[in-house]
Amino acid sequence: MPQITINGVPRTVDADPDTPLLWVLRDHLTLTGTKYGCGIGQCGACTVHLDGQPVRACQTRLGDVGTAPVATVEGVSGRVAEAVRAAWRKLDVVQCGYCQSGQIMSAIGLLSANARPTDADIDGAMDGNICRCGTYQRIRAAIHEAASHLA
Repeated sequence: MPQITINGVPRTVDADPDTPLLWVLRDHLTLTGTKYGCGIGQCGACTVHLDGQPVRACQTRLGDVGTAPVATVEGVSGRVAEAVRAAWRKLDVVQCGYCQSGQIMSAIGLLSANARPTDADIDGAMDGNICRCGTYQRIRAAIHEAASHLA
C-alpha cells in the first residue's frame, strides 16, 4: 500500500497508484476541503501543494506523489498562509465559497515565490482558478493585502 505524507502526517493509503490524488484526499482520507470541480485540471478547485508547489489534485496520480509532502487547505500553515487567510477574511472575498480552497492554495503558492506580485503576476498565477461568482477583483485585492502584510 502506498504511503504519502499529508499535512505533515505520514499516511498509508489503500488505493491504486493510478488513483487521482483528489479522490485519495476526499474519499480515503476524508479531507474534503479540496474540491472537485471539473476533473480535467482546468478549474483549480482541487489545487493542493505538492512539495510546496501548487498542483491540480485531479490530475496528479497517487503513484506520482512519491515521497513529496502534500499540503491541503486544511493543513497548509506558516506566515504566508496566515496572511492569505487573514486577507481573505478582511476583504470578505468568499461569495459561494466553492472555489476558495483552490484560490487560497494558489495564492499561497504565488506569495511564497513572489512576495510583491504585480497585477500581471497575480493574473498569471491565478489563471486557471475559476470563480463561478466572479470575485476576481476581491481575490486580487486580497493577494495584494496579504503581500502588504508580509512586507
